Amino acid sequence: MPNNSKEIVGVILSGGLSRRMNNRDKSLIPLANKPLFEHVLDRFSPQCDTIIISSNSDNEQLASYGLPIIKDSLEGFLGPLAGLLASIEWVKRHQPETQWIASVPVDTPFLPTDLVSTLYQSVHDNESTLACAVSNGRTHPVIGLWPIELLTDLRIAITKEDIRKIDLWTSRYEVSHPGFNYKTIDPFFNINCDEDLVQAEALLSKQN
Repeated sequence: MPNNSKEIVGVILSGGLSRRMNNRDKSLIPLANKPLFEHVLDRFSPQCDTIIISSNSDNEQLASYGLPIIKDSLEGFLGPLAGLLASIEWVKRHQPETQWIASVPVDTPFLPTDLVSTLYQSVHDNESTLACAVSNGRTHPVIGLWPIELLTDLRIAITKEDIRKIDLWTSRYEVSHPGFNYKTIDPFFNINCDEDLVQAEALLSKQN
């Protein structure tokens, strides 16, 4: 168990294209004059010692951030579980002392600044295997804390059991669900379409 959240590797999941946004790379869509990726990075990077990007893109702009870009190790664009698998494999090779990764999607610009520490504290307090975030009663399976020791189990689940949904896989473990309740802005508000982008712009302007 790490002594603090900074010993946890943070993974920004940026593996997919948005069908509802003309198949654009979400990570580079501008929001308030900077790429969506930067909004997530600004909030997430202070919470972890290392940040990596899960992406199958060869985009030079994403590469310009100087962070490791981890492509899926399995073929077929199998979704966020495949991104988690490749990220855990990378950590196992490059930072073998690390025991945890925390994951967030690239389309959540309002992430809590205490996300990682809260996830870790929840695992510790509840003696659970992993943790997934909740806001006002809604679970966000992609936003979680994952033990590196589940590497083999995850690979088997994807390749042998054909599991694609995160919550279907996590249902076999003890999962804690720390709550991030809100009154105005959902900290896990995610951008799936142009209307969401407009709403996010408005929310950001209220914050500034």
